[in-house]
Amino acid sequence: MHYADYKTILSPQNGMNIYRGCSHGCIYCDSRSACYQMNHDFEDIEVKRGAPAILETQLRRKRKPGMISTGAMCDPYIHLENELQITRQCLALIASYKYGLAIQTKSARILRDMDILKEINTNAKCVVQTTLTTYDEDLCLKVEPNVSTTKERYRVLEAMKDEGIPTLVWLCPTLPFINDTEENLRGLLDYCIKAKVRGILCFGFGVTMRAGNREYFYRKLDEQFPGIKQQYISHFGNSYECNSPHSSRLMTVFQDMCRQQAILYKASDIFAYLRSLEPEGRQMALFQ
Repeated sequence: MHYADYKTILSPQNGMNIYRGCSHGCIYCDSRSACYQMNHDFEDIEVKRGAPAILETQLRRKRKPGMISTGAMCDPYIHLENELQITRQCLALIASYKYGLAIQTKSARILRDMDILKEINTNAKCVVQTTLTTYDEDLCLKVEPNVSTTKERYRVLEAMKDEGIPTLVWLCPTLPFINDTEENLRGLLDYCIKAKVRGILCFGFGVTMRAGNREYFYRKLDEQFPGIKQQYISHFGNSYECNSPHSSRLMTVFQDMCRQQAILYKASDIFAYLRSLEPEGRQMALFQ
C-alpha cells in the first residue's frame, strides 16, 4: 500500500475511485491492462490521500444532487477497506449530501455499510451491483481466489432485497473452455431470480484480453488449468474479444430467461436506470 496525492475524486460524470489496484486476484481482471497506465504493481494498492475531504469539497460545489458511481475500475471493498474505512467515510458524505449511489463490488464487506446504504436509498437512490462469474464454488476459488465466493455474493443480493435496496448483476466474464456452459449460466440466473435483481448486464459470452491482463491471465491458466492457454492462443491469437463458441446458444437462454422473469437486460435500459436519480418505483415503471 502507498498513498498518492490527487486533486479530485469525482470525474465529470460523477465516477469515483478511491483506490487504484486490487487484492482480489481475479485472473481475468481488465484493470491490469497497460492502457490504464497504473505505474505501480497492481497489488501495491494506491490510496488517494484525503479522499473524503476532497469528495466533500467537490460535493459542495455541485449545483444539484445526482448519482455517484463507484467500483467500475477498482473495487471499493478491497481488503484494506477493513482497516482504512475510506469507502465508508465517502458513503457517509454521499448520504449527507443526499446524492444517489450506484456501487459495484465483489465483496460481502459491503454488508458492513448497510446502515448508510439504507439511508442513501431512503433519501435518494442506492443501487448495489455485483459480478457473478461462475456457479461452481470450487471453480470460483480458482478464478477469483481472494474475494467473496459466488454464494456469498448471492447472499449479499438477498440481504439487499430484504432491505429494499435494488440490485444489478454483471454477468461477466465468461471464460471460454472453462465456464461457458449452459449449466453454469442457468445456475447464475437462478441466483438472480431468487434475489429478485432488477437487471442483468451481459455484453456477450466471452472475455477481453489486451496487453497487461493477457500475460497475467495466461500465467494463471498455466497454474490452474494446464493446456487451456494453448486453446486460447489457437482460437483467439491476440484478439481483444475472446468469445465462447457457445455464445449464440447462451445468449438465447439468457434473453429468454430475463424476458420470462421481467428482468432488465438491455444495456441501454440498465444504464438509464443507473444514471437516473428517480425513486425506485417511478423509474422501474418506465421499463414496464
